[in-house]
Amino acid sequence: MAIQLTYRRTSRLSMRIVRNGDVHVSAPFGISKKEVEAFINEHQEWIVEARKKTAERQNQRAAFYNQLPLTTKAQKAEAMEKIRALTEPMIERYSKVMDVSPSSVGYKPMISRWGMCNVKERSICYSTYLLLLPYWCVEHVVVHELCHLLEPSHNARFHALMDKYYPQWKEARRETRKIAKGERSCNVI
Repeated sequence: MAIQLTYRRTSRLSMRIVRNGDVHVSAPFGISKKEVEAFINEHQEWIVEARKKTAERQNQRAAFYNQLPLTTKAQKAEAMEKIRALTEPMIERYSKVMDVSPSSVGYKPMISRWGMCNVKERSICYSTYLLLLPYWCVEHVVVHELCHLLEPSHNARFHALMDKYYPQWKEARRETRKIAKGERSCNVI
């Protein structure tokens, strides 16, 4: 376990555990190393528990994404075919309804996000791992990225667009988060 100390404009000491289990401590400018060490020592129990929870989350995350094996070319090709077949009709339908048209739509095995929209190029990319979600949650992601062609940021206008084009988006987002955390299971499409 490594401890990383960063001094910044803050009024108090704080720490967090990052994905690899390291401890990141933020300290106000001017505080002594002795005070920082005392803070870390006082919170040893918390560190142990937080590292355990972080490791559990990482294991759940790995178990979730490992449901869709993408190690061979054949597996990748099959997943690509399935995700295209699933999303293309949704993209076509909602593009007409919303009066938008992406310049291109791509797919890749992203684990940090379900989709992304390059507003400048008007291109959208969806994660192959959407195959691990129920149909209605995939539909939510499709509409979400298409909405970015109308509104780049996640502001009130964006949320109003989501409400208009996919009213159950909040429930779908909640369900997606639960599934990805391993709180609910879903069959691979």
